[in-house]
Amino acid sequence: MSNLHRIAGETVAAAVARGVTVATAESLTAGMVTAMLADTAGASAMLRGGVVSYSNSVKRDLLRVPQELLDAVGSVDGDVAAAMAEGARDACGADLGVSTTGVAGPNGHDGKPVGTVFIGIATEQGATSYPYSFEGTRAEIRALACEAALARLQEALASLSYRE
Repeated sequence: MSNLHRIAGETVAAAVARGVTVATAESLTAGMVTAMLADTAGASAMLRGGVVSYSNSVKRDLLRVPQELLDAVGSVDGDVAAAMAEGARDACGADLGVSTTGVAGPNGHDGKPVGTVFIGIATEQGATSYPYSFEGTRAEIRALACEAALARLQEALASLSYRE
């Protein structure tokens, strides 16, 4: 079993135990986080859905990331990641949203170097993001971003109280 599958399994188990639903919004990982969760038995009890928002128009139109924000900072930014996570949470009617945006390479994007990644997390209390700087090939950076998203999702689940 891969490390990604192990972390995804732990994440699904934690969400199911707490009765929490999850939605995803993925740019550089292009559905990898959703696929890892869905690969886990029991995922249907917690995974509401996901949006692959590779283009800014999808971030804007489906996830409601403000165009003004995208124009000001580009797509690879912590505020964009937070807005994407909130957009996924809203669009899918989930308790928790997680997002990924970043630069996998081979070239930089929006003035950000290869390996720059932001993971967004949204709950009913609000949305936040976490910055990362990864090294490796395009595939390695995408896998590291997926792992970081699952880890942040686990942390968010652990901070939620158990539901009655």
